[in-house]
Parts: sequence; C-alpha cells; structure tokens
Amino acid sequence: MNIRIVSASAVTAVLAVGIGAIAANAADPGLQVALLTPQQSDSGAPQALAAEAEILTLSAPPRDSEDEGRRRFEPLAQYLSKTLGKKVVYRHPGNWGVYQGAMQKGAYDLVFDGPHFNGWRMEKLNYNVLVKAPGDFSQVVVVRKNSTTVDIKRLAGHKICAHAPPNLGTLILQGAFDNPARQPLIAVVHGYKHIYQALLDGKCEAAVLPKKHLEKFDRERNAMRIVYQSKPLPNQALSAGPKISAEDRERIAAALLAPEAAAPTAKMREVYMGGKSFVTTNNAEYAGLAQYLRNEWGYY
Repeated sequence: MNIRIVSASAVTAVLAVGIGAIAANAADPGLQVALLTPQQSDSGAPQALAAEAEILTLSAPPRDSEDEGRRRFEPLAQYLSKTLGKKVVYRHPGNWGVYQGAMQKGAYDLVFDGPHFNGWRMEKLNYNVLVKAPGDFSQVVVVRKNSTTVDIKRLAGHKICAHAPPNLGTLILQGAFDNPARQPLIAVVHGYKHIYQALLDGKCEAAVLPKKHLEKFDRERNAMRIVYQSKPLPNQALSAGPKISAEDRERIAAALLAPEAAAPTAKMREVYMGGKSFVTTNNAEYAGLAQYLRNEWGYY
C-alpha cells in the first residue's frame, strides 16, 4: 500500500501536465493541415470526418486500468449503439489530468462519474443527467475508536488518509475547514479498502470514505468512530452532452432502465453500483453541486 502526502500545488502541476498534453496535440500544425487542406477534398476525407463526427464517445474517470475499463464499459457502449442506431465508443482517458482536461472541454458525449462532476457539466457545459446509481452519496470522516478526537477541526495539521482531490470525499473534507491556514494533510491512498486499512494500521489520524464502505469494512471489527458526516448527495450518474438530442437522451435513459440493460451493464454495475440497477433522476438533483469544485484548478 503506497501512501504519499500531496499539496495543492502538486495536484495542480499534475493536472497541468495532462491538460498541456491535450493542448499540444490539438495545436499540432501538421494535424491541422492534414484536416483542412483542400487538395484532399476528392479523397473522401470530408466524408470520413463527417462519419467521425457522428460517433458518440463514452468515458469515465480512470479509476481502473484501460483493460478493466474496456471490460466494464465497452458492453455498455455497444448496447447504446444498438439503442440509438449510432456508433458509441468507450474512451479510456489514461490518467486524471487527461480526463479532467478532456471532460472540461466537453470532449466526451456520455460520462459516468461523481455527482459534483455531473453538476459542474450541467451548469457549465449544458449537459443533462440521464440516470443514476441508486442510494445516496454520504461521506464520513472517521477515527480509530480509541482516538481522543471528537471534533473534525482538531484534525487540522494531521494526516488524513483519502483519495487525491478532486475525489468528492476529499473535497467535502477540505470544505469542512474554513480557515485556509488550518487544513489537514492529505495522505493519498488508492482504494477505499486500503484507506480503511491504513487508518486501522495507524498510518494516519483519520480517514475519509463513503458511509456504505465504512459499514461494510467495519462491520465485524467495530474499530472506527465517525467524527463528521456530510449531507446526503445524489449518487454517481450518467450525463449526456449537448451533441445528444433530447429524443436520444430519452432513448438512452429508457434503455438503461429496461430489463435488457442487465447483461451489458453487469460488469460496471458490479464495481460502481454494488450490482444494483440504474434509477431515474433529473437535473434538479444535481443543481448546485459544482460548488464542491470551486477551488479546484480548471473548474472556472
């Protein structure tokens, strides 16, 4: 289990590298000439570009490897292709910097991720939320049961095991400290089970994880105590960009709520939804959630 302490500036630098790579690729003069030169007008390139423009892209945060992502999301993309009569392809972003840079530019037509991202795209990029995972998204900050800490503010300056921002739980934790000079140190640990174990092993003073994960991991040990709990938020959701018509949005939502969606969505639901089925939602549930990203680089 690897644990590292990160600062806000370090996170910003990582994101800048990823986004800079996108910008450099987009600004490649050779690429622009190849796409725009009129000598290619008889070669079929315009038709190829038009066909490419009709392809819809599906993506999600790089919480898993590319192979794992394809196993989980490509069956969903194929199912939606049949539903719409249009090609839907899954794109694995590779890393968080690239994901955020592309997502912020509206490069993905369909995105499955956390409520704060859905709220941000809805507010800034005219996306619409289609369906969501059932249940709420309540985050907790926990300490070991023998800890003397009873108030989250006492954790300022102490190590707290969590995912790196912009993970929603970490952003909620940081938002609970209103004094910029008195903030906790984020000990970055990958995976909620590893976060729980790191706290259990005494590698940090507290940890942040969804309440449902705490209940699962701590059921037998009963070793942890909650010192802070966020208000319930809507769960992860799938949202569609402005390229997708209202009619197609309705088709996608209906298809994912139908019994026929069980098989093509099974692998991703097992990992991200506890095997449960999608449920209905609307934009109103995610309104205002972009506020959690207000201090993150790139979320204007």
